[in-house]
Amino acid sequence: MPRFSVIVPAYQVQAYLRECLESVLTQSYPDLELIAVDDCSPDACGAVIDEFAARDPRVRPVHLPANVGLGPARNAGMARATGDYLVFLDGDDTLTPDALLAVADRLKETGDPDVLVYDYARAYWTGETVRNQVAAQLAEHGPAPFTLADRPGLLSLLAVAWNKAYRREFVEREGFTFPPGYYEDTPWTYPVLMTAGTIATLDRVCVHYRQRRAGGILHTTSERHFEVFGQYDRVFAHLDAHPGLERWRPVLFRRMVDHLLTVYTRPDRLPRGSRAAFLRRAREQYRRHRTPGAPVPA
Repeated sequence: MPRFSVIVPAYQVQAYLRECLESVLTQSYPDLELIAVDDCSPDACGAVIDEFAARDPRVRPVHLPANVGLGPARNAGMARATGDYLVFLDGDDTLTPDALLAVADRLKETGDPDVLVYDYARAYWTGETVRNQVAAQLAEHGPAPFTLADRPGLLSLLAVAWNKAYRREFVEREGFTFPPGYYEDTPWTYPVLMTAGTIATLDRVCVHYRQRRAGGILHTTSERHFEVFGQYDRVFAHLDAHPGLERWRPVLFRRMVDHLLTVYTRPDRLPRGSRAAFLRRAREQYRRHRTPGAPVPA
C-alpha cells in the first residue's frame, strides 16, 4: 500500500500534462501511486497518460468512456486509490520539488491527521510565482493536530481540493465525494474541514497553481457559473443532515455571499444578458440560507 495516491484528472490539458505528471513522478518521496484519469479528453491527454504508464509502474491510467467533468473524474480516481492519503492535482498544475517528502514528514510529526492543509503559489505565464495571500493561516505554531474550531481561519483559504492531503480511511468512512458541475470543490472542502477530527498545517508551498491566459474553466464565460448556487445548496444540506455542525452556518453563509459577489463582479464569467437573472437567484439564495447571527455583507 503506497503512502500517497495522487489523483490527476485530465481534460484538454495536453500542453501541460507532461509537466504535471513529471512533477509527481520525480518527487524525492517515491512511495506513491499516480492515478491519471483521462476524462474522455478530445486531445492527446489519453495518449500522454498511456506513455507515462508504459515507463513507470506507479502510474495507473484510467480512461473514462464519456466526459463527466472534474468532480466525477476525481471520484473515478478515488475509487481506484489504495494509498494511505489522497492528494489531488489538476492536470495543468504541478507539485513543487520535495513537496511529498515535506507532506510525509509533517504527517508523521502530527500523528497522521485526517487532513493536512498546505500552501500553494499562483504560477503566471511570465514565470512569476506569487504565494497565497493568507498563508499566515498555515502557521505551524501551537498544538497539532487540532480541529477546525481551534483554527476557524482555515475557512478563509481558497476552497479547493488540491491544497490538502486526506486520510483515505477518513474520506471513505464519511462518504465524501465530489459533485458534478462548476465549483465542485465548494461542497467538498467545507464539509471535509468541518467533519475532520484532526487537522494539521504545513507552512510550505507544495503546489504551483497555473494561471492560464485563457482556457481555464472559471475564466470561461458561460451560464454554467449559475451552478454555484446548487453547490452551496449542497453545503447547507450537509449542515442540515449533521446538526453537530450547525455552529458553522453563519460563517458559511458569509463565505457564500462573498463567493456569489465574486462570480457576479468578475467580467469574464457571466454571459451578457444573464447578470440580472444571476442577481435574482442570488437574492433568493440569500433569503433561503440567511440565519440569525450571520454577518451582514457590507
